[in-house]
Amino acid sequence: MCTVTYLPLGNHDFILTSNRDVPYAREKASAPKTYIEDNVPLTYPKDGKAGGTWIGLSDKNRLICLLNGGFEYHTSRTNYRMSRGLILKKLLKAADLLGFIEAIDLSDIEQFTLAIVDWQNDLNLYEFVWDGHQKHLKKLPQEPHIWSSSTLYDASVKQLRQDWFKAWQKQAFTSKNILDFHHTAGVGDSHIDVVMDRGLGGTVSITSVKKNKEIIQIDYEDILTKKTAILNL
Repeated sequence: MCTVTYLPLGNHDFILTSNRDVPYAREKASAPKTYIEDNVPLTYPKDGKAGGTWIGLSDKNRLICLLNGGFEYHTSRTNYRMSRGLILKKLLKAADLLGFIEAIDLSDIEQFTLAIVDWQNDLNLYEFVWDGHQKHLKKLPQEPHIWSSSTLYDASVKQLRQDWFKAWQKQAFTSKNILDFHHTAGVGDSHIDVVMDRGLGGTVSITSVKKNKEIIQIDYEDILTKKTAILNL
């Protein structure tokens, strides 16, 4: 999972948008829907391979989005104890988010980064990184953020994408405008543009979640089939 942006809208509202980049041969994911798991309503697009997800919401007033990799590039092993997408669902269901993060055993789990939005009380944004050895949890300020997967982009390309995002911020923070960014930002190089294509893999979907007062809207686009879905919660 490659590119994620976060836009605070004020009054506890926000937009979080994710481009999912995977091998084209990976089993197709399904569009977002609501499931009841361990008596907790979860809404997410389901990964066709492991049954987890890269982005999801729960009735705990929580949204979590996954990026592959921690701070730096790593070489993946063939097998791990559990899919990172299943770890994400465990965090969505946790009654005490911060306590669960402290307690969860991540040994033999591949490196990952999570962007976590929690609005049980105040609106909070967290970055949680598992580097394969240690957990790193940081509360972030309510300002625009962009993340790019460390498994796909080195520091120089991450900085280039930061520059694109900073320039984009001259526009109004609307769903339409940020979706335009996620479709078109770049320099015409499909290896590093936000919609990425590297031959055997690339961007397969874009998911955008907007919280506006008590309404949450999920916009989902399958890039390969051009099919779209809108879900209101």
